[in-house]
Amino acid sequence: MIGKITGRLEYRAADHVLIDVRGVGYLVYCSERTLAALPGPGEGVALFTDLVVREDLMQLFGFPTLVEKEWHRLLTSVQGVGAKASLAILGTLGADGVSRAIALGDWTAVKAAKGVGPKIAQRVVLDLKDKAPGVMAMGGTVAAATGAAGAEVIETPAPAAPAAQAPSSAQADALSALGNLGYSPGDAAGAVAQAVSEAPEAETPALIRAALKLLAPKG
Repeated sequence: MIGKITGRLEYRAADHVLIDVRGVGYLVYCSERTLAALPGPGEGVALFTDLVVREDLMQLFGFPTLVEKEWHRLLTSVQGVGAKASLAILGTLGADGVSRAIALGDWTAVKAAKGVGPKIAQRVVLDLKDKAPGVMAMGGTVAAATGAAGAEVIETPAPAAPAAQAPSSAQADALSALGNLGYSPGDAAGAVAQAVSEAPEAETPALIRAALKLLAPKG
């Protein structure tokens, strides 16, 4: 299994790049968002990768973070969602956007991706709604892989919280997830506190969904 590619960017095409790793060129397919963020030819680059092996085909798909790679793995586990559709969803929403859309049950946001119809979008949200909090709460900072090769530092993701847990643990996990999505500690704490006051026994997934609704722009 090839889990990561680090080397020099040789060229960029419409849907893939060629990365030279000590004289061996690897074709890596990426979303439009990832392609746009990569450096120019000749620059160092690193991407986390997922290798798809079929009888007549081997393809590498590249992602700037481990969180995005995990979302790709989950998206492609949904019936009817192949690698191309997954890249379209991630390219349209980004990892954080996918997290929010699925946690909130917003299938219309998923449907905005090219080639993704309403039935597939609804299936994505339905199948992955209970898995979103685990990805959102992945611990550690995953550095973007667009800098110099080998520059990023990755911490081991924390395991997903068990289904049954004490309220204090659920609140901590919800705060961590919201922080990873870019919300300030104050905003996150206020939203989680309000969510807990309305549903004291809520577990992590429910707290995250409730807090995201409270933090969503009004109007």
